[in-house]
Amino acid sequence: MQVMAGMPVVNKINNMKQQQYLTIDGASGEGGGQIFRSALTLSMCLGKPICIDNIRAGRSKPGLLRQHLTCLQAATVISDAEVEGDYLGSSRVVFAPGDIKAGRYCFAVGSAGSTTLIFQTIMMPLLLADAPSEVVFEGGTHNGMAPTFDFIQHSFLPIMALMGCDIDVALEKYGFYPAGGGRWQATIKPITTINAVSLDQYTDKPELHAAVLLSKVPEHVALRELACIAKAYSLEESALSFKSVASAGPGNVVSLRANMGTHLAIFDAFGVKNTRAEQVASQAVVAYRQFAQASVSVCEYLADQLIVPMVLGAGGDFTTTKPSLHLLTNIRVIEQIAGVDVFIEPMGELTYRISVKRQCR
Repeated sequence: MQVMAGMPVVNKINNMKQQQYLTIDGASGEGGGQIFRSALTLSMCLGKPICIDNIRAGRSKPGLLRQHLTCLQAATVISDAEVEGDYLGSSRVVFAPGDIKAGRYCFAVGSAGSTTLIFQTIMMPLLLADAPSEVVFEGGTHNGMAPTFDFIQHSFLPIMALMGCDIDVALEKYGFYPAGGGRWQATIKPITTINAVSLDQYTDKPELHAAVLLSKVPEHVALRELACIAKAYSLEESALSFKSVASAGPGNVVSLRANMGTHLAIFDAFGVKNTRAEQVASQAVVAYRQFAQASVSVCEYLADQLIVPMVLGAGGDFTTTKPSLHLLTNIRVIEQIAGVDVFIEPMGELTYRISVKRQCR
């Protein structure tokens, strides 16, 4: 791991009404919500009005779902934006941001929709504000289709700290799918530079820890899940833990965590009805095994989340597994809006290096 000297954060808020809208195809590539969220984040940080068409067009329920609409509403509030298409099911959104405003905010999804994705949408813009912000999020905290609160706290934010960002988070209530009801807070302090970070040193045989979260689920489920992981990796009892927590509805998350030195690589699996505990645990085992075979520093999910901060700061690079369509789509959208090249270099059959160089095209 190497941290380079910082450079001024890109922040070019201008008069939006004098600029043309940049059109983004929300159905391109993987066609998911990440296109929408990355576009909003970069629009606010770079001061570029955007029009996002065909939002989630290929999904079974296309257009804005509740969590996407909450992302849009949060972005609108913190940037005093002019918006068209801000309603459930909307497939086209026009977004013209103004100045980023620090403050105390509360954003509620109103369902078990992911609060961590809302956080990721507004985190970078609030880092560019002129004062600290305190943001409360209400909704889902541990969802199968999004980073969990634990992933944000232990995997993503440690890398942001290396980049020079000062962000504290605290969980108040757990919110599992489908009941939701979670609540947590983020304190985001303003910065003037974002350091370039090189994450290319793989930790051979990293220290492993298995953790299980339970809510309204029998304790024997956790014990069976932990036994499955312990057998797969010969883990001692000290490397196993489980916690029963209160929440609005039932939930079960198995988390296999590898200490990479700079951060935890986290591999989650979620208990679902009529699925045996051993099957759930095996999902986490397989996910980590694929990561370990590649001998890389960053998992595919963290890779997705590091591109935008690197593009807005001094750049950086990391090794990761073969880029997914989700990641490739995100990179194309980021390149289109930010005018910065993201380089993908094969290092072997399973290993790739992704580099961001702060040289606008």
